Amino acid sequence: MAAARELSTDVLVVGGGIGGVAAALTSARLGRRVVLTEPTDWLGGQLTSQAVPPDENRWIDTEHTAAGYTRLREAIRGYYRRGYPLTPEAAANPTLNPGLGFVSRLCHEPRAAVAAIDELLAPWRSSGRLTVLTEHEPIAAETTGDRVDAVTLRGPAGDVTITAAYVLDASELGDLLPLAGVEHVVGAEGQDTTGELHAPAIADPLDQQAISWCFAVDYHPGEDHTISRPAGYDHWRTAVPDFWPGPQLSWTDVDPITLEQRSRPIFLGEPDSAREPDLWHYRRILARRQFTPGAFDSDISLVNWPQVDYWDAPLLGVDTAPRAAALAGARDLSRSFLYWMQTEAPHHGDDGHGYPGLRLRGDVVGTLDGLAKAPYIRESRRIQAEFTVLEQHVGVDARPPDAGSAIFADSVGIGHYRIDLHPSTAGRTYVDIESYPFQIPLGALIPVRVDNLLAAGKTVGATHITNGCYRLHPVEWSIGEAAGALAAYCLELDVPPKKVRGDGAHLADYQRLLTDTLGVTLAWPEEIRTYRAS
Repeated sequence: MAAARELSTDVLVVGGGIGGVAAALTSARLGRRVVLTEPTDWLGGQLTSQAVPPDENRWIDTEHTAAGYTRLREAIRGYYRRGYPLTPEAAANPTLNPGLGFVSRLCHEPRAAVAAIDELLAPWRSSGRLTVLTEHEPIAAETTGDRVDAVTLRGPAGDVTITAAYVLDASELGDLLPLAGVEHVVGAEGQDTTGELHAPAIADPLDQQAISWCFAVDYHPGEDHTISRPAGYDHWRTAVPDFWPGPQLSWTDVDPITLEQRSRPIFLGEPDSAREPDLWHYRRILARRQFTPGAFDSDISLVNWPQVDYWDAPLLGVDTAPRAAALAGARDLSRSFLYWMQTEAPHHGDDGHGYPGLRLRGDVVGTLDGLAKAPYIRESRRIQAEFTVLEQHVGVDARPPDAGSAIFADSVGIGHYRIDLHPSTAGRTYVDIESYPFQIPLGALIPVRVDNLLAAGKTVGATHITNGCYRLHPVEWSIGEAAGALAAYCLELDVPPKKVRGDGAHLADYQRLLTDTLGVTLAWPEEIRTYRAS
């Protein structure tokens, strides 16, 4: 085998999801040479290759959102304003939501985010300060003591070994952690260790949230776009988990908060509110009524619904063959649900069955087979960090009454989302509980031992429980942005991350870099920090 190519850089970012993009963009903007790698051919992770419209908080279109994430959102809106035949009303809307989906104030097609990310990165790529290697996966790491010296990645043209002063893990599953021998956690911690109210009694590494292989569809009544019957269709049509009311191939599922059985058909007509939207409008990513008549024959909706949550087997803590089988199972479930919708799904309001006019839109997600380029990953390996965020820091039920979230002196950003855990591979149903608007502590980005590796995404020092609110799109961006800025700061002043956190003067200087140069908000106003929805 030919020797691996060799590259050298200041900052290596492994994983081109939202956190990785933010980290690379920030380090490059602050004057460092950066290499950004990504296993697929699209940067953007959750927003693009996984095809998930952003899950965001109610303050996302306000001054409380990090300036960098706001630029990304506005670049996505600009993509539609520049290139799409919007109606005058839609074009004039400053908070344009292309899909009018109820899950987000910015439901959009994956390619819109791909284009926006390319636009944001373009100046730094042209300057030569940023190198992007898509279709590259990490396969090995070299270490000396408490430092990561180099990472080897496999790509289309062969292996490449990259040496870097700082290595940032923004991968979807924390791929660098086992390769570099970084202490980490997999699955669920036990209540006996963390004291968390909603943790299982004892740790279970194989208790991991369901993954979902998403896909996009449009709808053409009177046409037949039925796919071939999937191999596992009979299994998914009849299998009933203990914690679920029936087979997943159904309009019946479970309310994540109350755990009560509910039924949501695909079509109920254009809803007036988000109270009980049908499935079609929940994650709709293109609403044709916002475009000039005749421009589109159908809306486009993104299927990321409970019916495609795959919880049969975990991805982490298992050998390669079981992981491959789990990924194949997730794909088969998604295709089986589409086939069921096309052939057997009961109609709402009449006795009909099946919607053969549902058409799989692989072109929307950038694939030939119709499914997203990668599965939607909700849970990663997580570093054993200098500081671990617990439910006691953010969970409403785990905090004193009306206390709000814990205040972190080393805050590097803010976020908010419910603690939203999907059914797990251990046979546990939803854990969906309220959290307070929270801060992101710097200590959660820094491993307990390794000096030059930082968490830049879902690999932060959260638990199985708090991962449920720290894993969402804008929080992942803020984590990556903070990691990229920290690497640049440490290189500029030749100080290690632990010293930045532990030294009051350095911490203050670094936080000023975040706020004054990058436009990051470090704390919620008190009335928001103590906000609770119920």
